[in-house]
Amino acid sequence: MAERAYTADEQAMIDLWQRHTQAEFELKDADAAIATMTDDPMLVHVPSGTGATGKEALRKFYAEVFIPNTPGDFATEVISRTIDKQRIVEEFIMRCTHDRHMVWFAPGIEATGRKLEVPTIGIIEFEGGKMASEHIYWDQATVLVQLGLLDPEKLPVMGGDQCRRLIDRDAPVNELIERFGE
Repeated sequence: MAERAYTADEQAMIDLWQRHTQAEFELKDADAAIATMTDDPMLVHVPSGTGATGKEALRKFYAEVFIPNTPGDFATEVISRTIDKQRIVEEFIMRCTHDRHMVWFAPGIEATGRKLEVPTIGIIEFEGGKMASEHIYWDQATVLVQLGLLDPEKLPVMGGDQCRRLIDRDAPVNELIERFGE
């Protein structure tokens, strides 16, 4: 992703968002993640309906659900970032191995050991120099294909190959149209 020059306020939001994700994925520290947030934060993982509202409920969610059930090889690749005065919208590819029951991500599905690549959007809102909310979106169908639970030959869905076009403008397009003879 090509970086542009950010204003001091925009850079402060980026830095706070990066401290927050570092607390979650590197430090694995729920208290450090919550320290980046307002007194009444909200997290919603839209496809799975998981998350929490309120500082203590969200701290508990991070400590008991999210952090311990996130694979150790979890990584992201930022594709694009849009910033306004109150929010960051970040498009990224989430990569990990489904090596544990990720109850926040795919409730009811035990570890499969499969690799996942998932196009994801995060909308992070800020208030008073802290994070107020995270709305995280991903295509659950691409997850279920990669976990072996949906058959992409029978349904108009894609697996991890869905990410190729986001990082390679010359990657094939219209594969589902061709697959279904449209």
